[in-house]
Amino acid sequence: MEIVFSVTQEGDDGFVAECLSHDIFTQGNSWEELRKNVREAVSGYFFDHAKPSRIRLHPVRDEVLACA
Repeated sequence: MEIVFSVTQEGDDGFVAECLSHDIFTQGNSWEELRKNVREAVSGYFFDHAKPSRIRLHPVRDEVLACA
């Protein structure tokens, strides 16, 4: 099983990750910290169930363009 997290970068350069299929949310001040926190959050969420074999981090970029 694979689970997917949508990852957005915050204004303070931190990152927020939200799982698309389960109620798992976490954040990190750097990409490496986010990766560590996602693994910990998934481990905690699935503590009494089979853990997913893979975690996919899907960065999302929100860009606003002016229409002139």
